[in-house]
Amino acid sequence: MFTDKRSKRVVFVAHCVLNQNAKIDRCAHYPGAMRELTDFLIDSGAGIVQMPCPELIHLGLDRRTDRTLPTTVESEDDRVAGLMREDAASTLCDRLAEEIVHQVRQYRENGFEVAGILGINGSPTCGVETNWRDGEEAAGAGVFIRTLCRRLQDEGFAVPARGVKASRPEEAISAATQILKSRQQTGPPGSVHR
Repeated sequence: MFTDKRSKRVVFVAHCVLNQNAKIDRCAHYPGAMRELTDFLIDSGAGIVQMPCPELIHLGLDRRTDRTLPTTVESEDDRVAGLMREDAASTLCDRLAEEIVHQVRQYRENGFEVAGILGINGSPTCGVETNWRDGEEAAGAGVFIRTLCRRLQDEGFAVPARGVKASRPEEAISAATQILKSRQQTGPPGSVHR
């Protein structure tokens, strides 16, 4: 099965890797996709799976900004980080993570390699090595990536995750290279690979 030209290799990426239009105001570094990283992934032959943006789904494109108040990127990151730690946001992140785990399971059961996850460092939601908390970039994963990685681990799936920043394209390509080099055994089609 699946004997056509597909690579049978996929990378899951944070929503804003392919769509900077979903970012909070003043945080987009590209008009659309993160060009260098996206071109690199396309050239690698891996399929690119765009994960949903929990912030956009839960808070909307404007992240419920009060337009009558002066804001900074930092104050908005603080506000969004707080909102994404609330119970309703956590429930949403859990549901979205379960949907991604289902996709990972489908790929693995059909002999595909899930090369890894690329999140957005500094994001309160999609950060991998760093998130936003208490007015600064802090060590640790954002609420969505933390939930996703925990659910993957609970299912026995070893899926490497790395964080990137749109403002640092060379480092983003380096992170993607590391993900793609960490090939995992896929075994015969139809077997579950955990």
